[in-house]
Amino acid sequence: MKRLNLLLLFLSICLWSCSKDQLKEQKKEPNPLYDRASAYKENGQVDSAFIYFNKAKDLALLQKDSLVVGQSLAGLAIFFTNTGDDPNGQEYSLNALSYLNEKKKQHYTALSSNYNNLGIATHNLRDYKNAHKYYDLAIKFSTTLADTNLYRNNKAYSYQETKQYKKALEIYDLILKTASKDMEEYPRVLSNISTTKWLLNPNYNPLPELLKAAHIREKENDLWGRNSSYYYLADYYGKSKPDSALYYAHQMYDVAKKLKSNDDQLLALQKLIKFSPAPLSKQYFETYLKLDDSALVIRNNAKNQFAIVRYDVEKHKAANFVLQQDNTEKKYQLIILITGTIVLLIAGLFWYRKRKQRLQLEAQNTIRENQLKTSKKVHDVVANGLYRVMTEIENQEDLNKDHILDKIEDMYEKSRDISYDQPSLTLQPFHEKVNEILSSFASENRVIQQLGNTAQLWKKVNTQIQYEVEHILQELMVNMKRHSQANLVILQFEQTTDHINIYYTDNGIGLSKDTLFKNGLTNTGNRIDHIHGTITFDTETEKGLKIKLSFPIS
Repeated sequence: MKRLNLLLLFLSICLWSCSKDQLKEQKKEPNPLYDRASAYKENGQVDSAFIYFNKAKDLALLQKDSLVVGQSLAGLAIFFTNTGDDPNGQEYSLNALSYLNEKKKQHYTALSSNYNNLGIATHNLRDYKNAHKYYDLAIKFSTTLADTNLYRNNKAYSYQETKQYKKALEIYDLILKTASKDMEEYPRVLSNISTTKWLLNPNYNPLPELLKAAHIREKENDLWGRNSSYYYLADYYGKSKPDSALYYAHQMYDVAKKLKSNDDQLLALQKLIKFSPAPLSKQYFETYLKLDDSALVIRNNAKNQFAIVRYDVEKHKAANFVLQQDNTEKKYQLIILITGTIVLLIAGLFWYRKRKQRLQLEAQNTIRENQLKTSKKVHDVVANGLYRVMTEIENQEDLNKDHILDKIEDMYEKSRDISYDQPSLTLQPFHEKVNEILSSFASENRVIQQLGNTAQLWKKVNTQIQYEVEHILQELMVNMKRHSQANLVILQFEQTTDHINIYYTDNGIGLSKDTLFKNGLTNTGNRIDHIHGTITFDTETEKGLKIKLSFPIS
């Protein structure tokens, strides 16, 4: 037994000494994990790059290499922004700044790239004022003219998107003066500056510059550049030459498919719907619906995939914690060291198991909550919205392409923002929006009557309640069209002292007492509960259906 104890003591001393030497050597070595992550990123292996940027960050923390920690966090931030997860992209970029030193020139490249990503993520979150500040900081720390002009271009594009055309032109002019004849940079600024001049002054002819930029990009086989040029050319020809606009929309759609860019295919399809003859327009509309649904699934799967990867990384951190406990007590006597190590191992294993269970549960709950929220929003925003559009198409003999396209563009923007929690706001008065929803379900064989839907009725109702009421009414009308067989629907709106009542009546087949509510009416009940209201179904009527909705004004 004594010999065994002595052997354990000897092994502990050796292991402790070896670990100490290895750590000293590790600090002097470069970070191979960061090099590996960068290689994966260049090859487009996103999952592997994401994992190795996390590993590189942890190794750099042990090496006390703040530059690589900041570079790794900035790399992770760019992945989040590129997959549409702008809040996490912003969070990781801000975290990276705490490790990057603005007084050290060797940090400048990482700082400029990180500030540029902050600008993009912040712009996507519609905080334009701060986005411009971040672009200025990216320009400040840029080390090459090419990078500087890229960040200037992003800032100018942000001004262009917010219709501040004069400010955008000032920056584009500066880029044009300093730009090289690089076959990627030059046509980009040429297209942007001519398009902005046209947006500022509709009488300006941007065509020579747009065609010149497109020719350069076609010659260089720059697919992303060609995609952008065809988009601008289709826009320009949209009002004057629909045939030419249709030609460039086709060109853009073909290039977008080669690039495998769902977002650009959707933009091209919007133009094809607008400029194509009626039969082809409906065919492109069906393609748009399928692709939009697919793109939404891909975006949300990417976010959930990164959530799983983050969980795996944290799980490995927890496992490594147990191994690191052996190096915490260096000055105690050897016997106390062994005893303390055993205690720490037991405590560490217990903590590790608990932490692993908690992390796994949190990851599963996060993914489940995201899926439930996404499913609910897809049902409310996309599914019912598309059903309304299809209803209008079905009820109109002459298809108003511009009107339908406006609806599609609105759903496209909503589907892109579907991961955000806050409801989108609109300047349209709410009583008009209610009237638009209800009227869209009217047809030659179905009359929709409204009583009491006035601006005064909704004056004191806050936007959150309006948001819920909008989707409740839409859900009722969708269920009416699908199931009721009614040809007369009456909705009466009434305000009492502190409540609003909505009475719904139709002459359809009604509901039996044992009707099972599916997702639609279940969502309606949940929404009413959310605004502290009530919903009452009258199943005693001989024919038709009567529903009473009641909720507090605020």
